[in-house]
Amino acid sequence: MSDPLAALADPAVVAFLSRARVAHLATADAGGQPHVVPITFVLVDGRLYSALDAKPKRVAGPQLRRVRNIQENPRVSVVVDHYTEDWSRLGYVLLVGAARLLESSAEADAARAALCAKYPPYAASPRHLANALLIVVDPARVVRWGSLPSSVDNAAEPGV
Repeated sequence: MSDPLAALADPAVVAFLSRARVAHLATADAGGQPHVVPITFVLVDGRLYSALDAKPKRVAGPQLRRVRNIQENPRVSVVVDHYTEDWSRLGYVLLVGAARLLESSAEADAARAALCAKYPPYAASPRHLANALLIVVDPARVVRWGSLPSSVDNAAEPGV
């Protein structure tokens, strides 16, 4: 039987996830109603972290649907994809696993620091992450499909 997390040992997968700017988090409530949102994220020690930062939201962090869903049903999926009009170069990485919420700890501090290092707006305004609730995804399975380019911005490439 193959290791369901072997893809996270693949340098191309790790590099792709490190460069990618946006992912999509899929949660579902206890009744199975799906909810998908774009997220910023960072991969640290095989776990994916995303912050509920201080950007304006319709409701407070703990009341967001994704948070309520994780509290009811921790099973989640996260997809990071690369799209181009050259369909021979499409690709994605899919992480399937369990999510948990993290507030303050050494683990949270390390994740916030990694988010600041990856995203210039966080580095420029670290208050956006101060005490931010984090979503942590512990992958149980990772799927790599297609082409993972050496540079990626999650945007369509015009004129390719």
